[in-house]
Amino acid sequence: MENPEQNNFKSGFVAVVGRPNVGKSTLINRFLGQKIAAVSPKPQTTRHQQLGILTLGEAQIIFTDTPGMHLAHTKLGERMNQAAENPLADSDAILFLVDLSQAPHEEDHILAEKLKALREAPPVLMVLNKVDMLEAESLEGRQSRYQALLPEAQAIPISATEGHNIAELLEVILAHLPPGPPFYPEDQITDLYERDIAADLIREAALNNLQDEVPHGIAVRIDEFTERGEDGAYIEATLFVERESHKGIVIGAGGEMIKTISTQARKEIEKMSGRKVFLRLRAKVRKNWRNDDFFLKSFTFGGEQE
Repeated sequence: MENPEQNNFKSGFVAVVGRPNVGKSTLINRFLGQKIAAVSPKPQTTRHQQLGILTLGEAQIIFTDTPGMHLAHTKLGERMNQAAENPLADSDAILFLVDLSQAPHEEDHILAEKLKALREAPPVLMVLNKVDMLEAESLEGRQSRYQALLPEAQAIPISATEGHNIAELLEVILAHLPPGPPFYPEDQITDLYERDIAADLIREAALNNLQDEVPHGIAVRIDEFTERGEDGAYIEATLFVERESHKGIVIGAGGEMIKTISTQARKEIEKMSGRKVFLRLRAKVRKNWRNDDFFLKSFTFGGEQE
């Protein structure tokens, strides 16, 4: 990217970390002004590391969207936690995102200790999200409880969904970036291919429609992603579940549930890609896949891809 003020240009990597469902993907989508990361009210929507690339006139910020740090009970969970930790030491700044509408959880304490233990740690900003969901009289007390986790971190209250204080947070991030040229072309907004984003958006639609016991046992595999010229893209995907009973829930009576998931996912993929999409989904059972190393290695979980 040509820039007459190249010597004044800044660029750097910013890791966005936090426990599940605090709004990490929502915040990155807000910064970029469009959806590149799946968002759901249910935790653990993000299962792998993804970059969100914001190029401004004076800087390029590469946000690293990470899986939510949680108490892992499966090999998938262990891989997700590792993916969340990997970018910390190599980042130019860290956004420690917390949910201000709730009291600190055990995962918040665990992540705070990991950040304290980093050698030559980059600057940490404590981003207090969901300020719009808290009554004014409760704000100061709740903020002080989170501030106690990392007393030296600068705390910035925001609302990722409403956009409150986002511009101020951006200015603070820019102040921490080192000088340097851009790492990516100015029109690139993520490091994922469309098929990877499509898989995330299909899983997001499943998360938003299925019962609580099913979503974490779902994996999405793109079996075909074909361009068809003016007819758009043709996508076939498989939803893997761990139990036969879950397969029935995913399909639904008369196939209605999988049709609903397909319709919602197709609309989001079309919005993301700007073209027509034909999407065909199927459901299959793969018992205990979250603890199956061979299966996990065939997906982009925990930063691995084969």
